Amino acid sequence: MQKKLRVGVLGATGMVGQRFIQILHNHAWFDIRVLAASPKSAGKTYEEAVAGRWLLDEAIPENVKNLVIHNVNDVKAIADEVDFVFSAVDMTKEEIRAIEDEYAKTETPVVSNNSAHRWTPDVPMIIPEINPEHAEIISVQRKRLGTSRGFVAVKPNCSIQSYAPAFAAWREFEPYEAIVTTYQAISGAGKNFSTWPEMVGNVIPYIGGEEEKSEKEPLKIFGHIEGDKIVAATEPAISAQCVRIPVLYGHTAAAFVKFRKAPSSKEELIDKLVNFSGIPQREKLPTAPAQFIQYFNEDNRPQVALDVNYEGGMGVSIGRLRPDTIYDWKFIGLSHNTLRGAAGGAVECAELLVNQKYIEAK
Repeated sequence: MQKKLRVGVLGATGMVGQRFIQILHNHAWFDIRVLAASPKSAGKTYEEAVAGRWLLDEAIPENVKNLVIHNVNDVKAIADEVDFVFSAVDMTKEEIRAIEDEYAKTETPVVSNNSAHRWTPDVPMIIPEINPEHAEIISVQRKRLGTSRGFVAVKPNCSIQSYAPAFAAWREFEPYEAIVTTYQAISGAGKNFSTWPEMVGNVIPYIGGEEEKSEKEPLKIFGHIEGDKIVAATEPAISAQCVRIPVLYGHTAAAFVKFRKAPSSKEELIDKLVNFSGIPQREKLPTAPAQFIQYFNEDNRPQVALDVNYEGGMGVSIGRLRPDTIYDWKFIGLSHNTLRGAAGGAVECAELLVNQKYIEAK
């Protein structure tokens, strides 16, 4: 790409917004032009706005410290300065849907980390390696919005990244039923141990709304376009439990799965995992992992402490694949929740949409 696209980050002061900035500050294709947040942060420099609440280990990038934060509600003014925006705003779902549509109607594509539009029938929810073809629904959405280039696309929930890629790699074996328990890092709630000290040495067996997302969102990803909507798949039927555990980054999943077509061996299943790839790998998109899924033969892997940053946090780690006494197979999965699962997944989604000409310079 000869000239970088101008990017805005909506909700730039929260944890996911911070991660967007950390990923984008030296991105090969994208140049941060606008940071936007709530009215209480508007008018401050970014460094002033996040003083005392910068949550990442990495320092605030120098090139954004002095950017003055816009009011996220100043849609027209922001849209005039960017080619597209990433959305990580902290609002009600109704408010998020409204403001993301408002940006789209200014002919500004929106790539969202939020869940508000995930079940809008003509909004694609994309894991770029798995369902890039769902971007084709954008033409339908543009007709509804009355736009020629504006649209909304979303990435799915962070927790499903640790097991849905395995199900995708094994689709030829027709997985039809699964049980999944996810063990989720505290950064998934936008917190660290200094802001959530009660999580130290603790486990909370409930995360609001997470189990429904974990059960349903893979089905939209595995679905297909039919007319003016994406029709969710009916299988695999997933039963999920979601637990908050005292780690900072990394969502781990314990998954059990039944297949209609039996694989020939454990080795065949592993081969499907490690050779699973898609457009991001073929096109060498800037944030795409060279190898999407790695497999560990060791019984004690994957581990958060050792493996969460695989492929810069954009890869998925699988281990402990073995036959089950009730289900066919079971395994452990791990993914980085704020990189692959949140901001990084959205950035890779935007790269895919640029590659496919859905996002272009204004």
